[in-house]
Amino acid sequence: MSFNIALSGLNAAQKDLDVTSNNIANVNTVGFKESRAEFVDVYASSLLAAGKTKVGDGVLTSDVAQQFHQGSIMFTSNSLDLAITGNGFFATVPELGSLEFSYTRAGQFKLNADNFIVNSAGDHLLGFPVNPDGTSSSVSLSTSEPIRIPTASGAPSQTNEVDIRMNLPAGATAITGAPVNFDMTDPLTFNHSTSVTVFDSLGDSHIQTYYFIKDPAAPNEWFLSTSIDGVMVDIHDQATLPGSTATGIIIGPPAAAVPINGAKLVFSSGGDFTAIAPVGGFITQPIPAAILTNGSDTTQQIKIEFNLDIAGANPNEPTQFASGFEVTALEQDGLPVGRLTGLDIGPDGLVMATYSNGTSQPLSRVALVSFSNAQGLTQTGGSDWKASILSGEALAGEAGSGTYGLINSSALEQSNVNLTTELIDLISAQRNFQANSRSLEVDNQLNQTILQIR
Repeated sequence: MSFNIALSGLNAAQKDLDVTSNNIANVNTVGFKESRAEFVDVYASSLLAAGKTKVGDGVLTSDVAQQFHQGSIMFTSNSLDLAITGNGFFATVPELGSLEFSYTRAGQFKLNADNFIVNSAGDHLLGFPVNPDGTSSSVSLSTSEPIRIPTASGAPSQTNEVDIRMNLPAGATAITGAPVNFDMTDPLTFNHSTSVTVFDSLGDSHIQTYYFIKDPAAPNEWFLSTSIDGVMVDIHDQATLPGSTATGIIIGPPAAAVPINGAKLVFSSGGDFTAIAPVGGFITQPIPAAILTNGSDTTQQIKIEFNLDIAGANPNEPTQFASGFEVTALEQDGLPVGRLTGLDIGPDGLVMATYSNGTSQPLSRVALVSFSNAQGLTQTGGSDWKASILSGEALAGEAGSGTYGLINSSALEQSNVNLTTELIDLISAQRNFQANSRSLEVDNQLNQTILQIR
């Protein structure tokens, strides 16, 4: 019996050495969780045995239990490197359409040839579908899908409104014959001008220029006219139907000698913006088809917004002070075609694509999974685990909600192995092995002694 006891001790010491060696070997494995060998004593007796004098029957390995405490965070320069701070696992599948889920804490992700986010083994990272506002439309592992980064460009948006703020100089000299003699090609026929880039429905850019002409008959009033790509465009009363020219302010003829419709800005003696004409607001005629030769929307009109506040001075209005011509704001709401310039993953797992035209688009939300008994997970190698009867069902959720941890982008969770502790355990396991070997040696000597009795 003593041989069996010593042999069980040797087996236990060897198991302890194996577990410790495996921990040490994976000290630099991202997402690795150390294991701990757990032992129990062996005791057996029959119904009529003398229990008070019974000796134990050795030791048995009861479990090699993984320890899922947090590993340290190492920051990187790759936005697809992900680390979980707190509870949870990433969910992956080996191929599209597969339901063979694997779970991991190793966040070394990258893009494959089809622009899916995958790990080094080619497994696809799963995410929840999201709405345009970034909220998750479903938080379930069954509706999760592999995350793919789009290769398409950001959609353009046509300009519908231009917002202008500026100061028109009160001391400007009125031009004789204005505005009848206005000619956009002759800077002597207008006082000041400014331009802004606007966009059509296909994202092509056009230059819209605004011309300001001081009224010789009214010192606090200014005429306004506009052109797009060098073609004069009528300004209408916003309250009238497109195409109407009855409510505009007639401004001098362009080269074609056809009068054009403009507008008027009226200021008080204190420089406050007080009125406009037409009173319904300014909007251009549909942009001429001669300008939009690329097949874009020929019904596009551009509202010219001066933010008139008849109640009094407002910082968002134009002014007429005794200073130079100064444009303080010139903004438009159109967008050109954008190319993908960046990828951001927030602490809540929201994957956001940003484009060169200033827009951003939510793509997916990285799915996190938790288990009632993480130590019951089955190791499959590659820092992956699979669910088992002991672990319980996988419960999916969003990062930062409930008991789920947060996701750090451009970071990796290092192995949670403490190398100093493991080296001490290695020495302890070695001494344990030596002691059990000595016990086996003594048992052998006793047997030899008995065999030599005559």
